[in-house]
Amino acid sequence: MHIVLSNSSPLPIYEQIKEQIKTQILSGELCENEMLPSLRQLAKDLKISVLTTTRAYSELDEEGYITSRQGKGFFVMPSGSDLLREQLIKEVEHNLNSAILAANRASITDDELLKLLKILLDSQPIYEEN
Repeated sequence: MHIVLSNSSPLPIYEQIKEQIKTQILSGELCENEMLPSLRQLAKDLKISVLTTTRAYSELDEEGYITSRQGKGFFVMPSGSDLLREQLIKEVEHNLNSAILAANRASITDDELLKLLKILLDSQPIYEEN
């Protein structure tokens, strides 16, 4: 897990941590059930307060991105979890919305856009998780 903090960012430190972890989870960089650094270890690595890492992890837990396992630590939620699935669907909707706006600017018709989506879907390998 790689986190870069910026003192010039308008976001508080805990929010920067939270957003970067969310991004890494949604992109697949952090895999489901992957163990995250402990609160103390992350605080030590980033040279910040444990309270700050606690807040970031707590909010990620509440939002369904990670889960705490008693005595074991924090882990990335499985992609099958309802809350994480909801977030992934929101990401897909956002990306599709961007594609639709770009298609409109390029004067691509709905039929052309659907054909393009079908071509892309057919050319992408689909990985099923067991």
